[in-house]
Amino acid sequence: MIFMANGEFAALQLRKKRKKERLLKKWWKRKYFKLKQKYDPVGTVPMARALVLQKFVLQQKQPHSGLIKCVRVQLIKNGKVVGAYVPYDGAVNFIEEHDEVMIQGLGGSQRGQMGCIPGLKYRVIGVNGADLFQVVKGKLEKPKR
Repeated sequence: MIFMANGEFAALQLRKKRKKERLLKKWWKRKYFKLKQKYDPVGTVPMARALVLQKFVLQQKQPHSGLIKCVRVQLIKNGKVVGAYVPYDGAVNFIEEHDEVMIQGLGGSQRGQMGCIPGLKYRVIGVNGADLFQVVKGKLEKPKR
């Protein structure tokens, strides 16, 4: 049985309770306080251009084993430095330092990492204005900068 407030100040009590319940919802709090704009390096946009600073490898989390090829990039729009995962077999060989890459979110739940990839939230989808998948397949040649 649900007990509703009744009486002269019922509306005030119901409004307060609704506000309190809303603050418990994570998605509402992120939207209301604009937390994505404040703390996400890419901001509210789905993709961003960046310059490659260095290439490095990470080990996968347990129980998997293997090396994950990654790049450290500096975003052009605000100068923040983030790590990005390079998908596809041998794709890291087509990326050089000081290349311009396009990154997008990796797609983990609640804007986080995905699977066995530790601490990376972004992946590379293009290099020097060309689609990375097309370059790896050999259908496109990587443009010179």
